[in-house]
Amino acid sequence: QVQLMQSGGGSVQVGGSLRLTCVASGNTYRRNCMGWLRQAPGKKPEGVASIDSDGASTFADSVQGRFLISRVNDENTLTLEMNDLKPEDTAMYYCAAELSRSSFCRWYLVPDFGRRGQGTQVTVSS
Repeated sequence: QVQLMQSGGGSVQVGGSLRLTCVASGNTYRRNCMGWLRQAPGKKPEGVASIDSDGASTFADSVQGRFLISRVNDENTLTLEMNDLKPEDTAMYYCAAELSRSSFCRWYLVPDFGRRGQGTQVTVSS
């Protein structure tokens, strides 16, 4: 199983950009579906984006066109580029991993993935 360590995040004004990075340990990384989820105070976790081992990605409607997810299998890294940030993007963000087939690698399934990073806060102020 993979272990996940996150970095990045922070505070930004509306319209700004941030990058989140997740580094995985373990030799099964490239077989994992990877993704990002977020949780705002008082709300349930919600999936944001997913990417399978071949680089095919899916996004929640709320972030489509603003967020980009990418991975480099040889470096065991996962990145979330967040652009045109809005106050409603404010949340704790987690990277997540799950050994699964590509057909199950979907953004809305990410909250159920078995492995998560430690979380990083993203705050967008107006």
